[in-house]
Amino acid sequence: MKLYIMRHGQTDWNKKGKIQGKTDIELNEKGIEQAKEARKFLENYPIDMIVASPLKRARKTAEIINETRKVPIMFDKALEERGFGDFEGKIRKEIHDEILDSEILDNYSLNKEYKGVETIRGLCDRVWGLLNELKEEYADKNILLVTHGGVTRAISGYFNGANDKGILEDLDLQNCEIRTYEIKD
Repeated sequence: MKLYIMRHGQTDWNKKGKIQGKTDIELNEKGIEQAKEARKFLENYPIDMIVASPLKRARKTAEIINETRKVPIMFDKALEERGFGDFEGKIRKEIHDEILDSEILDNYSLNKEYKGVETIRGLCDRVWGLLNELKEEYADKNILLVTHGGVTRAISGYFNGANDKGILEDLDLQNCEIRTYEIKD
């Protein structure tokens, strides 16, 4: 099974550097164009189905990609962005030191709760559960996952584990960027 991991297209909040989390923001014009470019880029990829977050920005990205492909598409809450609690709607630069403190938010070993932010293990549990289901039910398929930046950290952890400090590495995907993983039996 091959998994193609894609982050949704740009939103106005991405452009402004705002943390979106579960706030349901639409794609902007650039995000729509990015999704169309990704659709063209993916033309020769052997994709059998698409699984996407139901949040508007990921949903629309997946729908644009599927306009010409016409493969089965499922929307799964397990791929929704990580909840960022009190930080949603705030500018990243303004709270950089506090929110990006890996000891607070992204240390799998510590798994701290902080200001309403979904714990890293909570995020991983839901994402890894979905990946395990896909592996069992669709082992012979190639699947495009359309999701969010925070979720890609959990996906990275599924394949790569945590580093020696307990931190799950960020894939740091740009809008509509794609990474490929392969799951072998």
